[in-house]
Amino acid sequence: MEATVKWHDNNTFIGRSGSGHAVVFDGNKDDSTAPSPMEMVLMAAGACSSVDVVSILKKSRQQVLDCEVKLSAERADTVPKVFTKLHLHFAVTGVNLSEKQVERAVQLSADKYCSVSIMLSGSVAVTHSFSVVAAELTPAAE
Repeated sequence: MEATVKWHDNNTFIGRSGSGHAVVFDGNKDDSTAPSPMEMVLMAAGACSSVDVVSILKKSRQQVLDCEVKLSAERADTVPKVFTKLHLHFAVTGVNLSEKQVERAVQLSADKYCSVSIMLSGSVAVTHSFSVVAAELTPAAE
């Protein structure tokens, strides 16, 4: 895997992945125009885990309609201000979702599949929780 990060102006940088996708990073404390690198790490953990959870639930034939992960992190008070704690809370919405299946999907992501959170867990206290939100399918409008 390869990537490049190029200075754009001020404290703004453009990252480009080896697959050609671009993202903007902003290190400005005031008037930032994009996420900071640490915010990107936080969101990457959420995205990685969410992909796992949704994929596992779909493979388990669960009727998933939505999945949102709320992330919270604590950072060290001194430089380097690394993450010390990271919590991921999944709110999974679906029809007749099995709480046991959602719990299993979150656990598999945490223990086996999410490369980002597993990598971080080597130095960060990473925790996970979930809630199941019941939804009902509505008949298509005629």
